Amino acid sequence: MHIIKQMLKGIYNLPIVIGGVAVLALMSLASINVCLRVLSMPYRGTYEIVAFLGAIVTAFALGDTQMRKSHIIVDIITDRYPAWLKKVVDFIGYAVSTTFFLIISFVLFRWGSRIAASGEVSETLKIVYYPFVYLVAIGFVSLSITLFIDLIHTVSKKEDGERS
Repeated sequence: MHIIKQMLKGIYNLPIVIGGVAVLALMSLASINVCLRVLSMPYRGTYEIVAFLGAIVTAFALGDTQMRKSHIIVDIITDRYPAWLKKVVDFIGYAVSTTFFLIISFVLFRWGSRIAASGEVSETLKIVYYPFVYLVAIGFVSLSITLFIDLIHTVSKKEDGERS
């Protein structure tokens, strides 16, 4: 299990770097546009580009965030459960989440294919945007993989909380 997590860390490094570059580009573009707006010369299409970059940032952070457990967990009630019940609740949560995000990935891939086939472009800048839909779908696939690994880890955990 540890080897798989190490491999995923290596795989998730590239999307995290790309997401970081996208954040920098997003902030730079938004800041420059604010300054240009003061001079009555706003950049046309800033909203579209910021939206596309924001989608990349969010999607590429999903798998890594789950792997690091960097999200908010409210476990006020489940902390009081016995170990076996926590394990059951975790199993159900990971199973439902994995399935849900795999379905989202599938739907996004299908939607991206429809957009690509129709030749649809963004409204202002006329950018072909189906690649961004595919990138978001890949982000959800990475989240699904991480959730599935967490599910396997939950099942393989020993009852007394020791790692197997």
